[in-house]
Amino acid sequence: MTKTVRIGTRDSELAVWQAETVSYQLKKAGHQTELIHVKSRGDLDLTTPLTEMGGKGVFTKALDDALLENRIDLAVHSYKDLPTENPLPLTVSAVLEREDPRDALVAPDGDTFLEDEKLQAIIATSSNRRKAQWLHKYPRHAITNIRGNVNTRLRKVQENAWHGAIFAAAGLKRINLEHHITQFLDWMIPAPAQGAMAVMIREDDSEMFEITKSLNHYETELCTAIERELLNEMEAGCSAPVGAYAWIEENHLTLQAVALKTDGTLQYDIELTSAVDNAKGLGRKAARKLLAQGADKLVEEMKGR
Repeated sequence: MTKTVRIGTRDSELAVWQAETVSYQLKKAGHQTELIHVKSRGDLDLTTPLTEMGGKGVFTKALDDALLENRIDLAVHSYKDLPTENPLPLTVSAVLEREDPRDALVAPDGDTFLEDEKLQAIIATSSNRRKAQWLHKYPRHAITNIRGNVNTRLRKVQENAWHGAIFAAAGLKRINLEHHITQFLDWMIPAPAQGAMAVMIREDDSEMFEITKSLNHYETELCTAIERELLNEMEAGCSAPVGAYAWIEENHLTLQAVALKTDGTLQYDIELTSAVDNAKGLGRKAARKLLAQGADKLVEEMKGR
């Protein structure tokens, strides 16, 4: 093939790393590539909380527009940033192998403050899911909003009198910033598809589908589909405190999920296991069980905002 594949990406260090990873793999397969940088509203406005800007779409709309206007051939996304409902004629053609899905605490002065049960520590995050789970475990703590790309947020943690901030481990690992991690939050259920990268193309671009399908990692695709299925069934959107993580072991898929009140005072959780061959629909089943437990009230609470 002589056509150069135009890869659209946001211009943060992490986004560029992700696009370059896709570029490298396509070049290995014999394709020529070019990176096209696209600025999103979420990159330009670093002060408004994400939940007030409309959630996930603030990072994806500019790349969607570039695809629809044929300025790029594919877009590379952190999969967790993609809405579960997509009315546009665009489709995910590949999900790359997942990096570490966990959340991580970055605490410049260490994590011994967690042992002080009377301390009203200040933790930074712009995610309602992280906020709710943190407050459920540490109800005395206060949460402050933090925006910006990984490097900007790391700088803000150093500059402010906060005790720590919560990051996706995958983002720090990918751009060699893992040394900032003070503690992996193994107890926190990650966002659906956290740690996975998705390639988005135009629905009718059969040539690009053929080119990118070799990038797909089956296990990651299956697990993230189950997690996103749950989120979709919950009708929760990105601002609602819902976490979901699925993994495969000995031909069985296990899904852990959690739904919380934003202040952490109420938590519903569930764990379901299925044979891999029968896993489709497990996310929806888990969501219905969570809603039946009482999580439907949480979803209504978020809708009423």
